[in-house]
Amino acid sequence: MASATGTTKSDGIFRAILRSRIARIIFIWNFAGLFVLILGVLLLTEMRAGLTEAQFRNLRTQGELITNLLIETGTVEGDPNPYINESAVRLVLHRILPPIAEGARPGVGRPRVRVFDTDARLIADSDVIYDEIRETPITEDQSLGEQIESAARQVEYLRLTPWRPTTTLEEEQRRALRGEIVNGERLNERGERVVSVTVPLRRVQQVIGTVTTESADVERILVAERAGMIPFMIGATIAIFLSSLLLALFIARPLRKLANAADSLRLTGATRLDLPEVTHRKDEIGALAHSLEAMTGALADRIDANERFAADVSHEIKNPLASIQSAVTSARSAKTPEQQAQMLGIVAQDVQRLDRLITDIARASRIEAETAKLDLHRIDLGALLFEITRAYASPPDEEAPVTVAFKGPKPEGLIALGQAGPLGQVFRNLIDNARSFSPHGGVVSVSAELVRAKEGAIVRAIVDDQGPGVPPENLETIFERFYTQRPKGAAFGGNSGLGLSIARQIVTSLGGRIYAQNKDGLGRGESGGARLVVELPLAH
Repeated sequence: MASATGTTKSDGIFRAILRSRIARIIFIWNFAGLFVLILGVLLLTEMRAGLTEAQFRNLRTQGELITNLLIETGTVEGDPNPYINESAVRLVLHRILPPIAEGARPGVGRPRVRVFDTDARLIADSDVIYDEIRETPITEDQSLGEQIESAARQVEYLRLTPWRPTTTLEEEQRRALRGEIVNGERLNERGERVVSVTVPLRRVQQVIGTVTTESADVERILVAERAGMIPFMIGATIAIFLSSLLLALFIARPLRKLANAADSLRLTGATRLDLPEVTHRKDEIGALAHSLEAMTGALADRIDANERFAADVSHEIKNPLASIQSAVTSARSAKTPEQQAQMLGIVAQDVQRLDRLITDIARASRIEAETAKLDLHRIDLGALLFEITRAYASPPDEEAPVTVAFKGPKPEGLIALGQAGPLGQVFRNLIDNARSFSPHGGVVSVSAELVRAKEGAIVRAIVDDQGPGVPPENLETIFERFYTQRPKGAAFGGNSGLGLSIARQIVTSLGGRIYAQNKDGLGRGESGGARLVVELPLAH
């Protein structure tokens, strides 16, 4: 049962690989390179040309030596014409051409020499002298190497190397009888490619026969070279197959899983991608899967945040609308002009509250869109804070204004990555919040400094007020949307509760953090009031 299950699983893997275009491309191009390599090894055209030329020179030298010897000992200066002594020629060939060693392949390493008369009649043949058989049949006792060489020989007989005969034996003999030394390539009676040189046999300047020296060593060398390459070809084929299979399994298959998971995410309406078997990989595909999971997680978080934001907005809008509806109803039933004026005042106040709320909601949406683009630049945070503080330095129209002052000289080198517009909005929100909590005649202090922390250098901006401070249990709550715990005497509807929430959203998107403290709890002799701190990584 386990075997059947394993076989089914393996079949499923191979079917998945065959359906993958990347896997098919991997297999095709890997094996295409192997095919070109094998084809080049099989052809060996340049090697064959060099061997053939060398063999021609060798056979010509041997043929001329044998011919000179035969002229001296195998020909007779007759009357009136010289002639060939056939028995003497056979004896000379028997003496100068040694027999093949026992166990060696017939014809290997020794040329075949044939002597013909002027009528193309065979007088002597070195193969016939020893009664040699040139082909050795394949037996069951052959070693693996011999069987491979025999198979390579059969492949060679298919004539893979581009080649065609140049001359026939008869043509070589005719030209040699005219006094030429003729080179030729042809197939012998055994179907082998042979290289031959035919030399005229002269006696007293008269051609009385021809000596043909031929060898099949060129073909045998090529066969041996191919046979020696076959194990390497087999090994290369196995290695390429395994590498292609591994590439398909470790690249194409995980990518297919990611594509299927993405399709499932789209079709089912899910919001988060979960592929632990891919994300645990310590390579680029694992990094890709991790990034996709993080991306879908961020999108899901944003969708959840938008849903909560929509619910909060709905709740916040319903409150002033309900108040307006109640005030209008009361105004209709009012009996005196004073009561109607009071109800209309409530309506005006709630309309102002709605206008403020909608304006802040639109600003929050715009800032969220800007921060999502992540078009970051190097921002001189010290200069930005200094200029914003100077803009607040002009005294407003109030009788007892709240002063905004920058502590110390204009700082230098406080560079952070961000966007000037959203960062300016952060500090304006913090300063406006601090002013709203400060008493008339109070001072809002702004400062910036470079701090060395464990995680590296950071830029810290601080906004201090002289208000009542923040209840300890609300140090985190004040950054939630629509939190509007205002001091006594503050104008109703003057704040939407989105300022600090927007500030945290921007700072978090830039890799920083924002938090609140009470100066009384710092233990540094600070007077009462709240402190809002923004920390951003220093840009290098």
